[in-house]
Amino acid sequence: MKFSESDKVREKAHQLIPGGCHTYAKGDDQFPQLSPGFIARGLGCHVWDVDGNEFIEYGMGLRSVTLGHAFQPVVNAAARQMQLGNNYTRPAAIEVSYAEELVAVIPCADMVKFAKDGSTVTTAAIKLARAYTGRNMVALCKDHPFFSYNDWFIGTTPMRGGIPESAVRNSLGFGYNDIASITELFDRYPGQIAAVILEPERDQPPVNGFLEKLKTLSAERGAVLIFDEMITGFRWAIGGGQQVHGVLPDLATYGKAIANGFALSALAGRRDIMELGGIRHDGERVFLLSTTHGAENHALAAAQATLEIYRSEDVVGHLHRQGMRLTNEINEVSKARGTLDFVQVMGHPSNLFFTTRDNEGMPSQTFRTLMLQELIRNGVIAPSL
Repeated sequence: MKFSESDKVREKAHQLIPGGCHTYAKGDDQFPQLSPGFIARGLGCHVWDVDGNEFIEYGMGLRSVTLGHAFQPVVNAAARQMQLGNNYTRPAAIEVSYAEELVAVIPCADMVKFAKDGSTVTTAAIKLARAYTGRNMVALCKDHPFFSYNDWFIGTTPMRGGIPESAVRNSLGFGYNDIASITELFDRYPGQIAAVILEPERDQPPVNGFLEKLKTLSAERGAVLIFDEMITGFRWAIGGGQQVHGVLPDLATYGKAIANGFALSALAGRRDIMELGGIRHDGERVFLLSTTHGAENHALAAAQATLEIYRSEDVVGHLHRQGMRLTNEINEVSKARGTLDFVQVMGHPSNLFFTTRDNEGMPSQTFRTLMLQELIRNGVIAPSL
């Protein structure tokens, strides 16, 4: 397998684009050297790179594509909407019709606000929580890898260049399934924590009533509970982890699979909190979200078509069944080869990942690189499953 065209484009890309691409998770430092650098097209679960190599692709679109690339009903809906124009000086009617549909399927939602990416709406949720509570501090789950590219979160990671210390002074970390750790934060900073944000579930399910206890604790201490449902939404269930576990947050954020790869995200939640970002109240105004392309018409049409497919077909069930089959068969092969201690598939059936460990049982990035390289050599791109 040759990647000569990819190599040519790669050199030009790094001259024109910081990092060579516009999303860090797609960058050269995330893949082996012997890998496709640029994709030319996709159809279903297959993609073709600029050299003409064909691959089966897992984790499509950073988990945003669940129905398949170029899924015709979604593409057709977006194309029809584009024929009507794509951005007007007043709101489009489709903004209201899709908002009504989305509110109907998200358990915690009384109102929604649209944007283009997850970081924008999670940061908007934090702003609402601060406005609602009059507090500044944010408690975020340190076991979950990403909430936003904005200062309040990225400043807590090793990639903190350009972020002043003052921007993250109010960001606190707690452990998932560790109610004692968040209780300790509330005790240490009484009356100061505005928001508690986490994914309702990731690679491990909540245990011992963790989400229920967290909801109760947040309410008792006067903090806004926020669920980041970027991955769980439209994968665990249409409504996400809150629908599966029956615990409703005050605010929730959605994106990724919501429009099968089209750029759309949503902030949803309780009316009394969401309305602070509106104009029909007498309190201090909150400049919540105001983006030129936030409710781009064709993306909303794509989202409507995606939701219709989820309603008429058992998409979530299919993802779950395929994930269970994949987990069982890969782990069976690994066990038969005597490598189960070194290679194992883990995670929720609809959001799997594989672990690679060295002889001491420690996570090995070197081994992961080799795994990715050999999967690619055999026609599979699988940074995640």
